[in-house]
Amino acid sequence: MQEAPLQSTQSKTLHQLPLVQEKRNDGMPLDLDWVMAVQANTSAIERRAATLPGRRSVKKDYQAAWLCKAISLIDLTTLSGDDSAGRVRRLCAKARQPVRADILDQLGMTGLTTGAVCVYHDMVETAVDALQGSGIPVAAVSTGFPAGLSPFHLRIAEIGESVKAGAAEIDIVISRRHVLTGNWQALYDEMKEMREACGDAHVKAILATGELGTLRNVARASLVCMMAGADFIKTSTGKEPVNATLPVTLTMIRAIRDYQDRTGIKVGYKPAGGISKAKDALVYLSMMKDELGDRWLQPDMFRFGASSLLGDIERQLEHHVTGAYSASWRHAIG
Repeated sequence: MQEAPLQSTQSKTLHQLPLVQEKRNDGMPLDLDWVMAVQANTSAIERRAATLPGRRSVKKDYQAAWLCKAISLIDLTTLSGDDSAGRVRRLCAKARQPVRADILDQLGMTGLTTGAVCVYHDMVETAVDALQGSGIPVAAVSTGFPAGLSPFHLRIAEIGESVKAGAAEIDIVISRRHVLTGNWQALYDEMKEMREACGDAHVKAILATGELGTLRNVARASLVCMMAGADFIKTSTGKEPVNATLPVTLTMIRAIRDYQDRTGIKVGYKPAGGISKAKDALVYLSMMKDELGDRWLQPDMFRFGASSLLGDIERQLEHHVTGAYSASWRHAIG
């Protein structure tokens, strides 16, 4: 089955259609009856996830349009111990111009940028300065990323410092032990205080799903974080042995759907880590469209946490316009 392109690749921008401003998730009181009623049929979820890569076939202009859409949803990320101001500025330049100009000209595509740039706190000011006037937000990983085991008052202070430095989004990590011990009240209280510390900055709650043990834990943790006011729920830090997977994604986005059904509030989703191929991005996009609808194909509701993904997408777009695959070095991240 071939879907219509999300945008025509002929002389269109990605920003022609106005977005409805969604009401921010202010959360709700912790409903433990609801949380404890949540189950996850692991075998059924895995069977459904296994069918997803074969459910959509998009080719030619259709595929190019979907891949351009995927670029607009990427949180272009660098989270390395050897990050420097120069590297972050190059990453921000890539966020502004994610695909070579000659390729975009042949596609008839204008206005294409990534969804955000994601960095450690020390690099927030550099990224904000480099992105001045672009409209691209800066996301900061916070709260003792990636383990989340620093003293709680320091985690809260770290959020405040990143917001002060200009971060528009804060990616926080939850305490996995609260999930593993079933201490849902502690998880709720922690998430709620972190949400309050973010102020106007949107908060993405990283569940580190590869360390939560079961899909039921993933589903319950997703729900508790949304109850506490998370604007996004996110799979992983990218540092765990297992990061974003299709079964985990299916579990989390169905929790998002249940939360919307109960509260009327839409919460965003961000798979992170392990998504490096253009074909994988297409699978995730088709899943979001099938399970949640077109509204979750916009950057205020869906992001990819990735860096190498962009390079592969750019190679696929060059193949689309030239008929030949190029070496990866022709599409450097920056």
